[in-house]
Amino acid sequence: MRIDKFLWSVRFYKTRSIAAEEIKKNRVSIGGQVVKPSREVVEGDIVIVRKNQIEYKIKIIQIPKSRIGAKLVTLHIKDMTSPEQYALLESRKLTQDYYRQKGEGRPTKKDRREMDGFLEIEEEEAEESETNWDRFFNEEAEGEV
Repeated sequence: MRIDKFLWSVRFYKTRSIAAEEIKKNRVSIGGQVVKPSREVVEGDIVIVRKNQIEYKIKIIQIPKSRIGAKLVTLHIKDMTSPEQYALLESRKLTQDYYRQKGEGRPTKKDRREMDGFLEIEEEEAEESETNWDRFFNEEAEGEV
């Protein structure tokens, strides 16, 4: 099976054409050598894929006949990526300022829910403080009588 078709079938890439483009950009290698999209893969090959700024290292256990479900991927490949690479990916996700900056249009549904949750907390605090003040003044009025 061709490497582009293989990476598509084990769900590394969403489409086969995207897989082929990434291979042409020298982001995929087999056995330390950069390959072409037409390169045939065999069982036992170790494929290194550079994606999302980390290097995934996978070993081909079995070649699928066609695109497979996500649950079946582990039957066909073995993930040999180092834990440091995953830690690096996680740290990049945390430092990424992916959310909208202030003043960039209308709030999203998520923004709205967060604002509503924040406003509900403020309203509850305000109600509690009002009842405390009411209780304070009522106790003073009862003391004067």
